[in-house]
Amino acid sequence: MSTYKKEFGTGVQNAAGTLSGAVEGQLWYDSTAASFKYQYPNVTSVGAWSTGNNMNTARRLFGSAGIQTAALAFGGYTAPPFPTGIQSLNESYNGSSWTEEVDLNAGRAYIAGAGSQTSALGFGGQTAVEANVTSNESWNGSAWTEVGDLNTGRYGLIGAGDDNTSALAFGGETGGPTGALQAVTESWNGTSWTEVNDLNTARVYLAGTGSDNTNAIAFGGSVPTVTGVAETWNGTSWTEVADLNTARTQLAGAGANNTSAMAFGGDIDPGYQTTTELWDGSSWTETSDMSTARNNLGGTGIQTAALAYGGNVPPVTAATEEWLGPGQPVGAWSTGGSLNTARQQGGDAGVSNSASLVFGGSAPPGNLAITESYDGTSWTEVNDLNTARVTLGGAGSQTAALAFGGAPPNDGVVANESWNGSSWTEVADMNDSRSAVSGAGVNNTAVLAFGGYVPPAVSPRGVALTESWNGTSWTEVNDLNTGRYKPGAGGTSTSAIAFGGYDYNPNVVSFTETWNGTSWTEVNNLNTARYNLGGAGADNTSALAFGGNTLPANTGVTEDWNGASWTEVADLSTARAVLMGSGTKTSALASGGEDPSPGTTAATEEWNNPSNVVQTITTS
Repeated sequence: MSTYKKEFGTGVQNAAGTLSGAVEGQLWYDSTAASFKYQYPNVTSVGAWSTGNNMNTARRLFGSAGIQTAALAFGGYTAPPFPTGIQSLNESYNGSSWTEEVDLNAGRAYIAGAGSQTSALGFGGQTAVEANVTSNESWNGSAWTEVGDLNTGRYGLIGAGDDNTSALAFGGETGGPTGALQAVTESWNGTSWTEVNDLNTARVYLAGTGSDNTNAIAFGGSVPTVTGVAETWNGTSWTEVADLNTARTQLAGAGANNTSAMAFGGDIDPGYQTTTELWDGSSWTETSDMSTARNNLGGTGIQTAALAYGGNVPPVTAATEEWLGPGQPVGAWSTGGSLNTARQQGGDAGVSNSASLVFGGSAPPGNLAITESYDGTSWTEVNDLNTARVTLGGAGSQTAALAFGGAPPNDGVVANESWNGSSWTEVADMNDSRSAVSGAGVNNTAVLAFGGYVPPAVSPRGVALTESWNGTSWTEVNDLNTGRYKPGAGGTSTSAIAFGGYDYNPNVVSFTETWNGTSWTEVNNLNTARYNLGGAGADNTSALAFGGNTLPANTGVTEDWNGASWTEVADLSTARAVLMGSGTKTSALASGGEDPSPGTTAATEEWNNPSNVVQTITTS
């Protein structure tokens, strides 16, 4: 006990349930359950791929360099007929989007790459006029410079190395009448290439990775049949090690060195692959598959954070996928304090799950003006709205919020009220009356209102109207691309996101659009189409969608937006629609709504990412 007290600064504490503020590994006694408990971080047990933003130019057979958050793609091939589709294009990835950079001096396909985003090499390959290229170019972060050529011109080779001063080139094939598979290995010292000991197995279209010219691994390829053979390089020679579980060619790889690598994608001839395998220095283990099966793709990064991009599906693709290894934080919902007044279709505001506001809505026998404030534990009734209403929009914080639009009547209202932390004040009306409107904003002086419902006589009923509030008045700005009723929302007045909704065509939609302060752009859809859902998010690159109605049923599905795609995460405990939602994708709140049983609910759930797992100590 003296050791425990020294570690945590206190003896074992008592708590009726979970100990508030408990840290990792801290022990407490749950007096309600009559048991000792502790908590630890909730993390993933296996790695997984998620979708990133597309390359600007779809292509295959290009060179790769860098890490997951700072990568390069150069050269390659876009479309038949060969060789007219050969490219010199160069793009960089910053972990979020691709940017066009200065092109290679010579366009080529089947090119190999090594290095980082600011210090790379591109060597070998094929041009429109030459089958066996020896050319080598060095990248300094802003331009390519021709440097010492390979000794053996070839294509379909692979490279390894963390920068442009120390690299390895191995494998490939020489074209033409005397062409042959190659086992040739060459070492780069920053100035010239030197032939060193050959691979044990000559092959083309292999993958590999490594830190420099003294440490690398080669795997897969064609001999000419598909192979799973793997070899490691120690600076002097290659040694055969355990084969891939799935033999394949035209695959990609990533890794820090010859004891930590991964293989993904490729072709088993025929059949494009999503298979991903991890290398631990002695064996390969199959893990979570890629989303898109493809060959001739690019790969960079390390075993815990890798990037897969481009390739052939077919046709050529610009798709990007990001890999994160095990140990990533996992989000989870937990039960919070119930609303004092059960309700649905209310407005909401708040920037976390410990500082939120709900207002208005409906509960038998009618519409509400009641406002409640949440402190992370319980709800407190505060001053009411001036106008009771339902299906209104809301945005802002617990102390500076805006309530706008809503019903009745069915054709909506233009009413707008501002909250200062203690009371509501009527301020300038919206330009267009509507109900079921959504909003984004972190205070009551800069808010975006979008979507909604207007009566059948007005077309379309699921409106695309967007208005911006500057603290004094509303201004109409560019419309949503798809008009809809009550989409989920998150973000600010200059960086917002709208997802899902009902378009009255009649369709429940999965469409997602992002707002950049000027216009809306269509991006990747939700995995589950729904409307009357909850939403949270700091900006248009980070959001959470939860609950809603899929027609015919309510759902508890929760999805996480990373700026490029939606990923399903842990569901709400209570499936519900027309709920209120606020916060961010790491700290969100879901409250109220319609639960088929018992109907209108007061239930509140708190989302945390990262989250913790509480473990009960048992004896045997």
